[in-house]
Amino acid sequence: MSRHARRAVIGVIAAVIALLSAVQPALAHGFTSTVYVRIGAGDEGRIRTTLELEYDLLVVSAADAERDDPLFRAGTAAFDAGDTEGQAAALNAHTRSAVGYVTRRFSVGSGSRTCTPSRQGAFTMSRQEGVPYARLTLDWACPADGDPVVRSGLFPDGEGYVRDTKTIITYDLDGRSGSAALDAAHPSFSLGQSWYERFWEFFRLGAEHLLGGIDHILFLLALIAGSRRLREIALAATSFTLAHSVTFLLAALGAVDVPSRVVEPVIALSIAVVAGWYLWRMWRSRGRAAEVEAVGAGRLGLDRAGWIRLAVVFCFGLVHGLGFAGALGIHEAWSWTLLWSLLVFNFGIEAVQLAIIAVVFPLLAVVRGRAPVAGLRLTGAVSAGVAVLGLVWFVQRVFGG
Repeated sequence: MSRHARRAVIGVIAAVIALLSAVQPALAHGFTSTVYVRIGAGDEGRIRTTLELEYDLLVVSAADAERDDPLFRAGTAAFDAGDTEGQAAALNAHTRSAVGYVTRRFSVGSGSRTCTPSRQGAFTMSRQEGVPYARLTLDWACPADGDPVVRSGLFPDGEGYVRDTKTIITYDLDGRSGSAALDAAHPSFSLGQSWYERFWEFFRLGAEHLLGGIDHILFLLALIAGSRRLREIALAATSFTLAHSVTFLLAALGAVDVPSRVVEPVIALSIAVVAGWYLWRMWRSRGRAAEVEAVGAGRLGLDRAGWIRLAVVFCFGLVHGLGFAGALGIHEAWSWTLLWSLLVFNFGIEAVQLAIIAVVFPLLAVVRGRAPVAGLRLTGAVSAGVAVLGLVWFVQRVFGG
């Protein structure tokens, strides 16, 4: 292998390691959670917020923070029994702890002052993605000296129960409507912020979601490793993008609702299948680089196998779109403003996807051009590793491991 080829191989390996190490910290512990908040006008000029919080997480977090063991025992018993009425009753019997936990980590302010919250009605229950959620309505008495500012520090990483909590906010107040996404790095926003500031939040959220989702990155790496030239990866990426955009938007409009217990195993299986496709091609050619890398003639430069692969990528892209939608708990039609924000979330995903292709594919192309055998071994090793991980995740997700 020439010196230039060795450098290219080292560059590809370093890029893959950097990508995987970048996302590993996000997988350190627990699961993600999403809090939903609707903001509107309350009684007597107050600001009304309706929060929906993951029930079992609220119970354990509030019980721990407020040292309320009876809340933990009653709340977890109702959760384990699937008793919706019992779940609401447990929270309402321990209102001081539950509401105290929320109001110490979620607030509305105006100018330099914090608004005063008051609970409106009892806790009620809802479901998001098949998971019990507790609904709490709070009215906030605010001074009239500035745009309202919302802050959320609910379910922080430091509690150790979940990681990367997102707070998705929609508001319609005083003639202004919009949406925002808060997390630990960006815990607050002003209702007076500009449209491009709101959209930037969702663009960032989309980019961070792809970087934090190692399964989506591995699917992309499998596509890159199995693509023999730029046209193939461009078509594959376009097919994947179109497919996941379709289901992402359909989920946003409430037209589709597939449970995560179905989506997540299929995503894992898609990784194994796309990576295995390239390994199968290597096996058929008995490892001869010239045959594996040969490009067939046909429409758009794709042979029959290339078109079948493209169709498979599109079908799996539909499922990945449901996974992206699940990251924000999309399950019903929201406002058109939020829909535009979700499109920007999708653009954030695409920006990272294109950046990964722009870095990895040219390096692989150099290796394949200068040292075909080394390139074949490298892409084969990457595909084999990705296929094994995909199969392991598929089994884990099917059997709840």
